[in-house]
Amino acid sequence: MASELTPQEAARGALRAGLPLGDGRHEEVAMTANYIHSVISTLRELDFGETPPASSYRAGQGNADATV
Repeated sequence: MASELTPQEAARGALRAGLPLGDGRHEEVAMTANYIHSVISTLRELDFGETPPASSYRAGQGNADATV
């Protein structure tokens, strides 16, 4: 991660979005945002190759005996 969100930055961002946080919530929100960012960063590194986008998936079609 390039730089982690600090509790003060989380408080400013929430206030700017119209979601003021209670004093005890800044650190928790920053930790949660940093965790979400790390998960998304990991997902962006995955190579999906020739996997079609989800919009082209049709439920109920395909090989019913495929293994995972």
